[in-house]
Amino acid sequence: MFSGGSVKQEHVTRHSLFEDAQALLVAPMFVAFAVMLFQHAGLLTGGTVGLAFLVHYVYQWPMAWVLFLVNLPFYIFAWRAMGMVFTVKTFFCVGLLAIYTAVLPEVIVLQSVDRLFAAVMGGFLVGVGLLMIIRHKASLGGLGVLALYLQNTRGWPAGKVQMVADVLILAAGLYIRDPLTVGLSIVGAFALNLVLAANHKAGRYMGT
Repeated sequence: MFSGGSVKQEHVTRHSLFEDAQALLVAPMFVAFAVMLFQHAGLLTGGTVGLAFLVHYVYQWPMAWVLFLVNLPFYIFAWRAMGMVFTVKTFFCVGLLAIYTAVLPEVIVLQSVDRLFAAVMGGFLVGVGLLMIIRHKASLGGLGVLALYLQNTRGWPAGKVQMVADVLILAAGLYIRDPLTVGLSIVGAFALNLVLAANHKAGRYMGT
């Protein structure tokens, strides 16, 4: 309802079980397709997915397994910071992301992708996927959960903790990738954060 140019939130509509299920099933697929684009273009990204890329590029381990395993230590922070339901949903999302990352190359074959397009489109896809997951009270685990835990226990701003972690991950990429690749990866990280900054604002979304 509009009144004097502002929006009033009169009631909150909670997500149904079906709505939660479809979001948590679909969102990891967007992120998995972004991972496929980044991987095909040899790019990096921030967050725990970025950590997984570093391990994958250095040791050539399957990306799907690395994505799943690198998140395992962070579930204890998810439980302490956000509770059981959040942690179970997050485990579900990360598990599906790993499965989708393994399956997508079997059904989609990328022959040629412009690297700049891969960076921007991949960033947009991760941003949309994370937005869906956040709105249904879950995450893709890892450093985002650690940032929330440090905010709750130490008072450190989660956004700044996440930003510092992303900078360190992309900086570490200079040891295994050329500067152009890292620069394109930064463009992708900017695209990701643009989606989140423009669409994830307190008070604008009525579902819970």
